[in-house]
Amino acid sequence: MTRTSFKEQMLRAREDAIVASVNRLLAEKGYDVMTVDEVAADVGIAKASLYKHFASKEALAAAAMVRLLDRALAFIATLDSHPTARAIDHLRAVARWSMQVQLAGEMPSLPAQNSSLRAALSNDTGYLQRLMDVSDKLGAWIMAAQAAGHLNRELPPEVVLYTLFARACDPVLGLLKLSGQHSDERITEMLLSTCFDGLSGRH
Repeated sequence: MTRTSFKEQMLRAREDAIVASVNRLLAEKGYDVMTVDEVAADVGIAKASLYKHFASKEALAAAAMVRLLDRALAFIATLDSHPTARAIDHLRAVARWSMQVQLAGEMPSLPAQNSSLRAALSNDTGYLQRLMDVSDKLGAWIMAAQAAGHLNRELPPEVVLYTLFARACDPVLGLLKLSGQHSDERITEMLLSTCFDGLSGRH
């Protein structure tokens, strides 16, 4: 078994601190406002030292997204340990988890329209593989839930998938939290209801 050197451990710890800082700043301010200088100052290192780990602001954002997808895959793995549960319950659990992450201020906020960031993510094999793994697992649960009649069978599975992804960055969560009228748990349950139950009254 190969032992990790002290230097490698320190470099890994610094990289973890950088990614944790980026994740928090992206959640608080968003990609457009966050700066590399700000990340370096937050971690307590020189900007030149930061660039030894990540070559650009886009690379920082990609690293934060990889970290988030790793967390998502770890959560999904806990659901896989309950194979008798219904697919719809797994999907609700994932949606609940993603909303809780956002309400906790741990969900990176990335712009939908940014060519350099989009190119960086498209070229990051670690990000793409993790995104594919998450999508494949959710896609299988979506089709199983549709087959069981728990989701609208007329909707293409990818539409359901994109809707679930959208809940993870839904600005309504933040607006409701800012209002101070509801607890995080109540906000999550209300948004889950609109996502899975719709807005029409039950008959």
